[in-house]
Amino acid sequence: MSSTVNAAGSRAIDRLFGWSARGAAIITLALLIGIIISLVYGAWPSIAHNGLGFLTSAEWDPVKNNYGGLVMIYGTLATSIIALIIAVPVSFGIAIFLTELSPAWLKRPLGTAIELLAAVPSIVYGMWGLLVFGPILATYIQQPLQKLLKGVPYLEALVAGPPVGIGLLSAGIVLAIMIIPFIASVMRDVFEVTPTLLKESAYGLGATTWEVMWNVVLPYTKAGVIGGIMLGLGRALGETMAVTFLIGNMNQLDSLSLFEPANSITSALANEFAEAAEGLHQASLMYLGLVLFFITFVVLSLSKILLSQLRKGEGAGT
Repeated sequence: MSSTVNAAGSRAIDRLFGWSARGAAIITLALLIGIIISLVYGAWPSIAHNGLGFLTSAEWDPVKNNYGGLVMIYGTLATSIIALIIAVPVSFGIAIFLTELSPAWLKRPLGTAIELLAAVPSIVYGMWGLLVFGPILATYIQQPLQKLLKGVPYLEALVAGPPVGIGLLSAGIVLAIMIIPFIASVMRDVFEVTPTLLKESAYGLGATTWEVMWNVVLPYTKAGVIGGIMLGLGRALGETMAVTFLIGNMNQLDSLSLFEPANSITSALANEFAEAAEGLHQASLMYLGLVLFFITFVVLSLSKILLSQLRKGEGAGT
């Protein structure tokens, strides 16, 4: 009799757990749909007025009530790409060192120190970048590069601009410093779950550390590695305060120089939303938020497609 009661109670608890898990998933999906609806509703006056031309127009003039988001979209994508170009190889090197090369006494404190970088508030990174890193960049990188590349076609235009240490490159470098802890921590964790037997077999066949990491560990952990990179990219796309301090907040797209001041979606929202007048100005800022949401969705979708293609490639190879 008691066993029957216990079984019935276990089934009830199991059903309650299933309903709770299902409810959590439904709430998450409802919140996502609610965010999309609220963004579309708030941005609709601008969508109706500008259409898709909002994405290709570089003019942002609240006085004339003309709004285009190209400068902000370009600044967001450019700084995020710069951050990834710097952060991914550095994070990969950190993860290799922590899992394969680091002495046992250094592994834990170094790993903890890297993770602590993720806890530093973004405004601190922004202040440090503006007051410390910016002048160093201007003096020791920007000015020498401009002298070195003076008269070189295309490359001269890439480093043009006032040597003040503020612009796309400085914002991208600080973003890279901010996302390195996220990517490196994920890479380290997924590298550590690689079966020791696989690595020792490769070492036994005479493989070097690089060959083991590139031919054994990376193929085995590629889903986690790509997930870590996407996590870092999501942080870079949504970062606000550090970018606001360093990007220059200029709504002009005069050139494609890495040293030119620019703007990003997040910095535009932070600077203007509180003072934006109701109507087209506020709706255009909501439109920018909707564009950022769409960019993030596209990035995540492309990562899923990439992973599925890699799995198909594995199946074809076998």
